[in-house]
Parts: sequence; structure tokens; C-alpha cells
Amino acid sequence: MNILTTIFLKLDNEKISYPNSVLAAKSISNYNRSPDMGDTVEFSIAFATPVERIAMLKEKIKQYLENTPQHWYPEHSVVVKEIENVNKIKFALYCNHTMNFQEFGEKNRRRTELMIELKRIFEELNIEYNLLPQKVHLGNPGMQSTILTGK
Repeated sequence: MNILTTIFLKLDNEKISYPNSVLAAKSISNYNRSPDMGDTVEFSIAFATPVERIAMLKEKIKQYLENTPQHWYPEHSVVVKEIENVNKIKFALYCNHTMNFQEFGEKNRRRTELMIELKRIFEELNIEYNLLPQKVHLGNPGMQSTILTGK
């Protein structure tokens, strides 16, 4: 921070200089000194999934987070966000990294590993979600109008 300007360092190490008069009206985030950050993963499963299987899903997520203490704190929550069309259940997994987002690449790597582990758990427990079947009408629109008008 200088008398008239402040220099910021972007994630790609590019330096950007801003006039302090512009920054006086802006909020500034400092990931360097920020506490460890949280992450959210949202997913949906079929409404027909048995409750016992949902309990197993939660247990396996807990085991994964507890077995990777170098990446995640064990405290987490799996929350039902909503039931939609009595067809799917929307969930959210809230968990905390053991780092702040100063190292954005590392954060993305950890999140990717978590997503792949969730996919593996879904496959292992045979948990799925499929869209409802949709009606499809095939035909020539010109022919339908001819039939409707009686020509």
C-alpha cells in the first residue's frame, strides 16, 4: 500500500495497481489471513432410494472426511434441501477445508477428489437419479393442422 495507490497480486502473480480513492469505497478480501474455508456440494438422488441406503451414504461420507484429515475437518453436515415433484431429493454436503483458499489450485484438487469419492460411493451403494419420462409427439405439424381442420 502506497500513498496514492495499492498493488494487488492476482492468483496468476499479475500485479494490479488501484488508486486508493477507488478502493476507499470497495470491500477487499484477504485470503492470506482468512480462516479455513468451507465448501458445499449439492446433489440429487431418486426419491425411491431407501432410507437405510441414505444412512449408509451419510456414514461413508463421514468415513471419507475422517480418513482425510490432511484435507478436511471431520465436522460436516449432509442436509436435505428439498423434495421435488415426489421424484428426487436434493441434498447439500457442507464441509470445511483444512486451509484457506490462498492456494486455489490445491482447493480445486481437493474438491475434485471429494466429488470423485462421492461418485464412487453412489456407484457402490447403487444410488441413482433419473429424469422422469417425457412425452414425445412425432409427426409432421402440417399434417396435424390438416387433420384438425378436416381438410
